[in-house]
Amino acid sequence: MAFTLIELMITLALIAVLSVMLYGFGSASHQRTQKQYCADNLQKIFLAEQVYVVDFGRFPQTNAETSDQVLDLLVPKYSVDTSIFICPGGRDSQLAAGRSIRGHRISYAYYMGRPTNAPQDLLMSDRQVNTLSKNVGDPVFSLNGKSPGNNHHKYGGNFLSCDGSVLPSPAVATFSLAFSNGIVLLNPKP
Repeated sequence: MAFTLIELMITLALIAVLSVMLYGFGSASHQRTQKQYCADNLQKIFLAEQVYVVDFGRFPQTNAETSDQVLDLLVPKYSVDTSIFICPGGRDSQLAAGRSIRGHRISYAYYMGRPTNAPQDLLMSDRQVNTLSKNVGDPVFSLNGKSPGNNHHKYGGNFLSCDGSVLPSPAVATFSLAFSNGIVLLNPKP
């Protein structure tokens, strides 16, 4: 029994659709891989921040309103690699190497005002849904894959601690993300 050309075309189309569903941009497997690359970016930013701490005795801090404004203090003196400020799981455009990131859309949120002697405190994360403190169970990242907070579609994001460790997270808070005492969460510019 032979296949007709139409049957063969339909079979190939179904295989293509299934492949995109399993391995496409919004798939869980694709985003798991992208979250690992994202964790690498956060650790590279942390290294630049550590050198900044050696020079100034604290993490970057200004009167910034968005994370790109304060993290711009790292470029180009502490990092000329601006690609590290763009999450590979998101759809933000690449930045010019060694150029200021101020005013450009980056992918990461920043907890400004953290002391350097609190290793378990969070320092950065993927873009969050808002800049408020969050309790366990509150949405941190997008629940449906839409903005805001959708660097990894609906599959959560990463947190960078002040000790340089990266913790992957689902879209809802699994621990308290409350902050006070001069700590401000800055999301990237919309």
